[in-house]
Amino acid sequence: MKIAWAQLNFHIGNFDANANKIIEQIQLAKSSSADLIVFPELSLCGYPPLDFLESNHFIEECIKSIALIAIHCDGIAAIIGAPAINKNETGKRLYNAAYFIENKRVAKIIKKTLLPNYDVFDEYRYFEPNNIFEIIEFKGHKIALTICEDLWDEQDETFTPLNHAKMYTISPMQELMKLHPDCIINIAASPFSFIQNQTRIKVLQRNAVKYNLPLLYVNHCGAQTELVFDGGSTLINKNGKVIAAAPFFKEDFKIVDLFDNSIDAFSAPINPSKNELIYNALICGIRDYFEKQNFTKAILGLSGGIDSALTLALAADALGKDNVMAVLLPSGFSSNHSINDAIALVNNLGCKHQILPIEDNFQSVLNTLAPSFEGTNFGLAEENIQARLRGVLLMAMSNKFGYILLNTSNKSEMAVGYGTLYGDMCGGLAVIGDVYKTEVYQLCQYINKDKEIIPLNTITKAPSAELRPNQKDSDSLPEYDILDKVLFQYIENKQSVEEICALGYDQSLVKRIINLVNKNEYKRKQAAPVIRVSPKAFGMGRRMPIVANYTC
Repeated sequence: MKIAWAQLNFHIGNFDANANKIIEQIQLAKSSSADLIVFPELSLCGYPPLDFLESNHFIEECIKSIALIAIHCDGIAAIIGAPAINKNETGKRLYNAAYFIENKRVAKIIKKTLLPNYDVFDEYRYFEPNNIFEIIEFKGHKIALTICEDLWDEQDETFTPLNHAKMYTISPMQELMKLHPDCIINIAASPFSFIQNQTRIKVLQRNAVKYNLPLLYVNHCGAQTELVFDGGSTLINKNGKVIAAAPFFKEDFKIVDLFDNSIDAFSAPINPSKNELIYNALICGIRDYFEKQNFTKAILGLSGGIDSALTLALAADALGKDNVMAVLLPSGFSSNHSINDAIALVNNLGCKHQILPIEDNFQSVLNTLAPSFEGTNFGLAEENIQARLRGVLLMAMSNKFGYILLNTSNKSEMAVGYGTLYGDMCGGLAVIGDVYKTEVYQLCQYINKDKEIIPLNTITKAPSAELRPNQKDSDSLPEYDILDKVLFQYIENKQSVEEICALGYDQSLVKRIINLVNKNEYKRKQAAPVIRVSPKAFGMGRRMPIVANYTC
């Protein structure tokens, strides 16, 4: 049986575009003599549709699109992910479903059983879990059709809530095995993190070996605001060997045969490095954020520091150098080498740039505030005025010329609140908000692997906000190599003060860092959406109260 996978980049709610893309791939599969074509989970409406699912019109558009697509399924069958209406009198109104279409009609609707409600997932808010198990009989074969989490009833303890390897009370595949399938197809909307593909492959291989069945996995690619989908669609034989794999972050159409005994001849794909994966994920996140909203031009403040340098390099790659405006906003505290480093970078990239000094504006604001500030010393308020003046100028250019402002804060800064609301935290998209400072350095080295793009001095100099004389980040924060390790244990690994201290860290330091994280939640609630590249990003996957009094 020849099966085509269609690893595609869908657009949430864009039914015309999504349906046309699906129909084009069906026609391609027919011309390639495929028997069946498989699309990802909720491909028709895009993932995650969130509260759009509460709209009757949204669901009606899904159903209309399924009917339109079915007309083209003559001589070929298709598996398409889309919501389905729950016709029972009890339960939630929708299922997360897979439509099996052949002979121009919907032959069967398979519903998702395991509905994840952790990290970025919130499916039980919208969907009713399946409790009736069926297989699909097609071309003499029995297909166990599963939807994403349905194969994740057993998970690696590191990545599950409260370290529960057994999250669910039922195993869909164990139920389906009672019906004697001879293969597994899994359609998915599995978001990217830099460890996700390794985890995902282990889960898929475990299922293939456990049930002694070949397994075809088809995933989304592309980005939807915070979430990036890396693709990585895969065919695994019953022995757990990866025998065909789609590229990461790209659309892909491929014909495979689950029952071809010669498939052992294929070799497994090469796994990219962490830096390559994160770099490509961020490029994908920027590009789709702009393209799917019909934006074309970006602007950012370029300080001469490493964070804005990395953000500019990423934006230039994602959008094209002619579509990115770098604005230098020096104050009286800005060093000459920072200005020179910034200019060297824009010259290396070929981007447009402007220089808008803020010193006169700063002095004007200080003069206005002089009666109110009388008798006080220069401090945080005066530092933040500079950051906010920069935000005012960048947003003015955004409004005037239609630029989207890119935020340049890294994850370390966002975690401890080392940033100014309505100042350097301004922006429509936080490009590196899920990249720790130490990882920022690694990504810059990755960018420079073939030639120097980001000036060496930008990488080697001590980081500074340059908002007061001789300021360094280390005046306010622990050294980043220590800070990031503690943050990782607290945020990603969910470790307590006691558990982190047991790893050899000073208790007072750990308490200070965690207190900074907790008390700055209010800033993150007002921050730009963050492109997710880690297992635990700030945003939809981390939900913490602002008003609280708890330190773990």
